[in-house]
Amino acid sequence: MSLSKQLYLIIAFIFFIIFSGNFLISVKNMKEYLELEATTKAQDTATSIGMSLRPLIKDKHDSEIESIIKAISNSGFYKEIRLEDADFTISSNDLMKASTDLDDLNWNIKKISLDPKFGRVEKIESDEVLNEQLLKLENDKEDIGLVESDNSQRFRYIPSETYKKGGVITFDFTATNGENKIIDTFANISLDKILIKENREVKFDYVPEWFIKLIPITLEEKFSEISNGWNTSAIIYVSPNPGEAYAKLFEQARNSIIYAVIAFILSMLLLFVFVQFLLRPLKTIEKLAKNIAKGQFGVIDPLPWTVEIKNVSIAMNDMSRKIEAMINKLTNNLANLSKKLSEDDLTGLSLKQTLETDIKQMFIKKENGYIFDIKIDNLFGYVKTHTNDEVDEYIRAFASILKKSGKETKAYRIFGSEFLLIAKNCDYEKAKKLASKLKMDFDLLGESLNLKEIAHIGGTPFNELGTINEMRHSANEAYEKAKLIGPNEFFVNDKSSLSRDMNAWRDLIIDIIEHKQFDIDFINDTYSLEDSEKLIMQEAFTNVKDKEGNPIAIGSFVSIAEKYEKIVDFDKAVIAKIINFIQINNVSHNICINLSLDSINDSDFIKWLEVEIQKNATIASKLIFSLSAYSVAKDIEKVKEFCNFIHGCNSKVIIKRFESKFISTEDLKEFNLDYIRLARDYTEEIHKEKSKIDFVESINELANLLNIKVCAEGVKSDKDYETIKELKLFASS
Repeated sequence: MSLSKQLYLIIAFIFFIIFSGNFLISVKNMKEYLELEATTKAQDTATSIGMSLRPLIKDKHDSEIESIIKAISNSGFYKEIRLEDADFTISSNDLMKASTDLDDLNWNIKKISLDPKFGRVEKIESDEVLNEQLLKLENDKEDIGLVESDNSQRFRYIPSETYKKGGVITFDFTATNGENKIIDTFANISLDKILIKENREVKFDYVPEWFIKLIPITLEEKFSEISNGWNTSAIIYVSPNPGEAYAKLFEQARNSIIYAVIAFILSMLLLFVFVQFLLRPLKTIEKLAKNIAKGQFGVIDPLPWTVEIKNVSIAMNDMSRKIEAMINKLTNNLANLSKKLSEDDLTGLSLKQTLETDIKQMFIKKENGYIFDIKIDNLFGYVKTHTNDEVDEYIRAFASILKKSGKETKAYRIFGSEFLLIAKNCDYEKAKKLASKLKMDFDLLGESLNLKEIAHIGGTPFNELGTINEMRHSANEAYEKAKLIGPNEFFVNDKSSLSRDMNAWRDLIIDIIEHKQFDIDFINDTYSLEDSEKLIMQEAFTNVKDKEGNPIAIGSFVSIAEKYEKIVDFDKAVIAKIINFIQINNVSHNICINLSLDSINDSDFIKWLEVEIQKNATIASKLIFSLSAYSVAKDIEKVKEFCNFIHGCNSKVIIKRFESKFISTEDLKEFNLDYIRLARDYTEEIHKEKSKIDFVESINELANLLNIKVCAEGVKSDKDYETIKELKLFASS
């Protein structure tokens, strides 16, 4: 996960925690405030109603009481308003009206009683009596006007637990009149504790049900006592309506969430801008790190303003400079070592490995010319009769003649007294003139050294259909013929000495490619140097034969296929066979596939290869596409594109027969390579030659810095194997 995403998640999480905490606290405080407000309002309303009803409470059934309560209830702020009787009082008139035995109200109650199940009853002292008693206490004859005069008797009913809320109560009493008539009778009076009750439906309008269940609001019922004189006559109860509280609470919560969402979006937008600005230097650092891995050593300038990132940038700049200096040092060492390995110390002429390299280049560029085999005659005898300095001077003088032989010629010292000379763009007539000139120079050298024979010269035309060994063999045959002619003589073969007719070659090669008449062998088994049992890769080798069953040199085959533009078809056929082989045999190691430069320059081939790899994506990582170093040197930019393309397909690239002469270390840094396989000359007899050890060690260090694995080819000697193992190369065949 990227740093920016982590920052977004962390900030979002922190924002969520802070908002959630604030939101919960806010809702809790709002809920408590609304509960307090609603109950306080209910208490105030109960007190207000009680004050309003006090003058009317003497007659608890007064219609005006109900009107007042209904008017307040209709406001909708209260769930319930209830007036309860706190003092059950019954007048004598009520008893007489309820009795079926009394015909009028001109009776007095002498005795009254109740069944204990109903409770008990007691007579209420008249307010007139209380008034008289107060007057006596004050010695005041003036009536203080406590109550108006009322001649009826009044009784207080004190209910039992069963009849606490009222009911039909049977009162037994004895009544008398002015005629001294006495009647024992009873009266059934219905008493109800709730005098008036007004309810309003609790409505929540737009408040959702889940919100109500999630946040319960508890509102207490409030009351106020209403007194009539000295006694509490009734109690008014007021229950707040939670609908209003829920509406306010929901509105508050919704507004908080909307604000939080808007604030979060704006904050994340600002954070996005800030993070992009903050992480821009990190992207620059990442780009620099990737460039360093590719061998491109830049620096970060200007430095970021953030202290921590600035310090990292400074460290990256230092690392880039140090690695660049290290690579430059290795590059210079490699250049010096390569020159030392490729040039003869005594004569300054190129050595055998350089000869093979130059001939390969001529193959690639399809150049023509002549190859001359030249050997100093009887150098061993000269060494016996002369000092070392004289011998060295003799060899240097001989080499000087070869160096000055022409602008398009190049001389090589193969071994001791054996030399080769390549003359480019040279036909048969020019070759004879060149050989004749060399003969004259050798004659002059012989006269100065008092020697009859200096050297013989054998020349053969460059054969684009042959191999290096075939051409050297042909030149050697010409050399042997020159020896038969006379001292310092020469013999030059002409084109008629080529072994095959070009038309025949063309027909044969085309027929083989079109009918896929070739086999695939696997050679150069390459094993890890850390684990000798671990097979890293094998190289696919195309086995081609002519109609007589004789093997055809693959170099000649490829050269002709390129000449007649059939090499792309050949590479396609080879790749198809190899992919099929890997699929059928479930190969676990990598397979190295050789490609020609013509193929990677062909856009149709690249498209075809991409489709084939995608169709066989499961084995893509096992395919290593191989290019020879001298092929790469011909079109470096195109090879860079091809390397990037192959890595995009999840496959790998190797450069085989790597020589610093073909690919400089500067160019090596530009390639996105997985492997390089050193030319065999670099590791052959390496345990004996310090210069080779230094070269291989330097190239391996450079490759490690560039994340490239270095392999050795065809190591036969145990001592050589131990040497490259000590140098920590990756693998060897």
